[in-house]
Amino acid sequence: MFKILLFAMAILCTASTAFALENDTRVFKIDPAIKAEKVHFHNRYGIDLTGDMYFPKDFDKSKKYAAIAVAGPFGAVKEQSSGLYAQEMAKMGYVAVAFDPSFTGESGGNVRYVADPSINTEDFSAAVDFLSVQDYVDPERIGIIGICGWGGMAISAAAMDTRIKATVSSTMYDMTRVTANGYFDADNNEEARYKNKKAMNEQRTKDYKEGKYALAGGVVDPLPEDAPQFVKDYYAYYKTPRGYHARSLNSNSGWNVTSALSFVNMPLLAYAGEIRSAVLIVHGEKAHSRYFSEDAFKKLKGDNKELMIIPGASHVDLYDNMEKIPFEKIKEFFGKYLK
Repeated sequence: MFKILLFAMAILCTASTAFALENDTRVFKIDPAIKAEKVHFHNRYGIDLTGDMYFPKDFDKSKKYAAIAVAGPFGAVKEQSSGLYAQEMAKMGYVAVAFDPSFTGESGGNVRYVADPSINTEDFSAAVDFLSVQDYVDPERIGIIGICGWGGMAISAAAMDTRIKATVSSTMYDMTRVTANGYFDADNNEEARYKNKKAMNEQRTKDYKEGKYALAGGVVDPLPEDAPQFVKDYYAYYKTPRGYHARSLNSNSGWNVTSALSFVNMPLLAYAGEIRSAVLIVHGEKAHSRYFSEDAFKKLKGDNKELMIIPGASHVDLYDNMEKIPFEKIKEFFGKYLK
């Protein structure tokens, strides 16, 4: 009897560890009932992307599931917020992949720590490519979630990729707008943009001469006492055990200084008004970035678009605060449009 008990315990231990990723470095609370596996796919620029694929409890590969691709925040990795969102989607019965965008995390791209509005929009479509050819995914029921800066990329992808049937942006940044105009459009003038571009192009020359790319720095550390509240919020996530990750740009040395150049010239949401599929935009009431979502929502047309403002929530609350992220609403939204 004792040997049988030991054998049964061994089986249980094996079963539970099978649900864990190898060298697991996720920073959020892991649900042992949700299996996660490392996956790889490529975009149209030939860059190999790495993701963590989450499967519903009692997953049956002979069935067809709705699927969701998740990315963000801007400067984060899949072991942070996007992994949390993907895990929650799997708990709702979806197959979900949280992926590292090009040039970041475990994904490819020889020049590291570069973002680009075109390439990163393409990254979402590459995830749709990958999901749509899986035998257990219904290609007619694929959605995406973009968090923070990838919220804007998600809306851009929805405008481009008709295979995306439903899109959620959470605590969205329009990275092209904030880069070109500054916060609250305070530098929305030719002279300010010229000075910004001049400085970055001078840095390009230095980078080429030195054979390496200068980094802009992640979240400021040490934190100044007079830092704005939203910077303190970023610090509380990226620089503490709550959200720190060794591969996260914001947790460490940040993006390349010149990475922002392409964002100055290329408005992400130019064709947002032509999106025919469903869009849910979620933002915090007290977020400094709230205006990005409200203005993006004004561009959208049709009765399948919705803006949800979360009372009392800050920008970073929607990264990992389970009491603030409206997962029930997201479940209802995807349940309606990916049915």
